[in-house]
Amino acid sequence: MIDLKLLRKNPEIFYEALKKRNYSTEILDKIVELDREWRNYVNIVNNLKAKRNELSKMVAKLKAEGKSEEANEVITESKKLGDEIAQYEAKEKELEDQMYNLALYIPNVPHESVPVGKDETENVEVRRWGEPRKFDFEPKAHWDLGPELGMLDFDRGAKLSGSRFTVMFGEIAKLERALAQFMLDTHTQNGYIEVNVPHLVKRETITATGQLPKFAEELYTCEKDDLFLIPTAEVSLAALHIDEILEENQLPIRYTAFTPCYRREAGSYGKDVRGLIRQHQFEKVELVWYTTPERSFEDLEQLTRDAEKILQLLGLPYRVVVLCTGDLGFAAAKTYDIEVWLPSYNAYKEISSCSNDTDFQARRGNMRYRTKDGKLNYVHTLNGSGLAIGRTLVAIMENYQNPDGTITVPEVLRPYMKTDVIRPMK
Repeated sequence: MIDLKLLRKNPEIFYEALKKRNYSTEILDKIVELDREWRNYVNIVNNLKAKRNELSKMVAKLKAEGKSEEANEVITESKKLGDEIAQYEAKEKELEDQMYNLALYIPNVPHESVPVGKDETENVEVRRWGEPRKFDFEPKAHWDLGPELGMLDFDRGAKLSGSRFTVMFGEIAKLERALAQFMLDTHTQNGYIEVNVPHLVKRETITATGQLPKFAEELYTCEKDDLFLIPTAEVSLAALHIDEILEENQLPIRYTAFTPCYRREAGSYGKDVRGLIRQHQFEKVELVWYTTPERSFEDLEQLTRDAEKILQLLGLPYRVVVLCTGDLGFAAAKTYDIEVWLPSYNAYKEISSCSNDTDFQARRGNMRYRTKDGKLNYVHTLNGSGLAIGRTLVAIMENYQNPDGTITVPEVLRPYMKTDVIRPMK
């Protein structure tokens, strides 16, 4: 969440940030108003406490002089003052809670290097890798190729669970498993610590990482237990150190995890409805860093390169774009999207978002580190997909397809698949 102390000192920073993000300032106006009222009560309480301290000194003086009756009168007055202080402190706490709850709806401040723009059309391309394949035959979309192989069944997925669920069979199911193992192996060899995390998390956990309260409609909820299915392993990984103090020499800490992800995709109806691109349940390998403010944006560059490395090893063409302020995620201060080439769209489609959330999540989760000189600072958290497995599978199917309907297995996956070609099921 935002720094309320900084808001009090420099409110213009946050008004400018909301303007760049195309957000209304209504909630921020309310917070500023509540803060003004809160500070008034703080002053009242401080003045009353000072008065009570004077009365305490007076009581001690009167008792020392043997004036017990007068001292008792002052004690009675001091108790009344204590009751008054308690009432004002309760109001102070109520205002503080209101400010905190409203602040949960304010997004992170974009980094100065983020381009200002209204929406995704104003994102800026940073680089490209690889060249899209030129086919000497008419390539098929994965939603046609998969069923023809007998390995993707959208109808049975809908029968079991409804729209945007899919059943996989045979070598395609194996390919998804192989991708997860390949990605985890690659990242752990590069220094990431593999973590197996819960898929159901508490309200406090998912609030700390920024999904609640703003994105409640996107989440699958187990209401009876007040638990939430994770929309990404970032939720669990970026909350591992809630209410902890790390040591500076431990940082950066780099985690990776493979999990299913569950998203209602509320408001996305009509977008990418065919195939595997936008599912309610999908698998992903996630990357999360805990680092220091001094190096977090440098670390974001490395995190992005780590995610890109997977596509390079798979030989899949992609591009990297930096998101403009109008397309930036709620918790992010800066984000790079990695977009893989998909022949079915004749376009690049997002396969990873790599973000620096600065201290936004750390403030919500009270995650700090102790500097070498003993000072406590909030950590900076980074996250990125390394990668979204379903979309990687789609990219392989479409980019590695052959005229006879088979799919060539990328060389790096052959030790996992134990084959070099995926053929139709018999």
